[in-house]
Amino acid sequence: MHIDVNSAFLSWEAVDMLNKGYSIDIRNIPSVIGGDQLSRHGVVLAKSIPSKKYGILTGESIYNALKKCKQLKIYPPHFDIYERESNNLYNYLLNYSPKVERASIDECYIDYTGMERLFGDPIELANKMREEIKNKYGWTVNIGIGNNKLCAKMASDFSKPNKVHTLFMDEVKDKMWNLPVSDLYMIGRETVKKLSCFDINTIGDLANYDLFKLEKTFKNQAYMMKDYANGVDDSEVIDIPVENKGISISKTYPKDLNSKDEVKVVLIDLVNELCVKLRSMDVYSQVVSLVLKNSSFEHYSCQKKMINCTNITNDIYKECLLLLDKLYRNENIRLVGVSLTSFSKQMDIQLSLFDKFDKKKEEKLEKVIDSINSKYGNTVINYAVCVKKSKN
Repeated sequence: MHIDVNSAFLSWEAVDMLNKGYSIDIRNIPSVIGGDQLSRHGVVLAKSIPSKKYGILTGESIYNALKKCKQLKIYPPHFDIYERESNNLYNYLLNYSPKVERASIDECYIDYTGMERLFGDPIELANKMREEIKNKYGWTVNIGIGNNKLCAKMASDFSKPNKVHTLFMDEVKDKMWNLPVSDLYMIGRETVKKLSCFDINTIGDLANYDLFKLEKTFKNQAYMMKDYANGVDDSEVIDIPVENKGISISKTYPKDLNSKDEVKVVLIDLVNELCVKLRSMDVYSQVVSLVLKNSSFEHYSCQKKMINCTNITNDIYKECLLLLDKLYRNENIRLVGVSLTSFSKQMDIQLSLFDKFDKKKEEKLEKVIDSINSKYGNTVINYAVCVKKSKN
């Protein structure tokens, strides 16, 4: 199942305001949650259903939104509230499955495999959960049910709000193939433009297109797109203990990153910053996550369980590069984020025939570098990829 909070930031803000005595439910008026208008974050983060009638879009500037609707009410974001409500959702879902994965602050996956014996039919349970969440917390969710994460995600994006939808493998042709290809998970605007050159306009067109012709243009991405269009996805629900909160970092850049190489340069900085913190805590991580947000404000995320628990920058950076290969869609990137979770107090190492270095010695070396950088500045000793090439 994929559980997605409807207009999360605005809904959570509305419920908090009502609980504090505010007389108006901002979900029922033209309203948005917006950031700082003086910075690049001055955009619409979430919008009410009434605001949609004015053509207001998530991700557009507040300035443009106000031109479309002069009576639009704008409320600043309160991320402490959103974190609290996100935790409420996560903890609630643990009642029905031990495997709950946080896909983002407002959406989770649960693996319901085998849980039917305890809680019954998944569709009946999903409707029960939907009503319980509304009554307990005051906000609504969409729940998608499928044989895998992709189908569950696609199903939860069908008609909203406060609904349950299914997309099982035998329903993919009827429920998904007629949708525009832009609705397919992980397909961004630039990819849609390229697909249109092949006369691929619906998900069904993509599902039935010749793979080898796609591969010439889209390389490895062609396999993923073809699988997704046919409802195929073998990724697992990765559950992370709630007490193991992990650490994360993300940065929005004043100028878009226009290539994968540019993303790689900023990525090593983010990874190293997290690994410095890991080493200072004397802990090791086994799950790494990467988040990208493109210039159209679409965000993609993926995570990976590593073979070994580690806090070595280069090891985690290599894993991030694998995730980057999977996520990058030749689009301009405005935000990059990395998180590390599933901590351990021990570095459990599974050696291969190709390992040349003692990982413990490598860790000691990195701690020495951390100490030097802490004393003399963070860039005294740096990774070569971060050093700008001199112009001749």
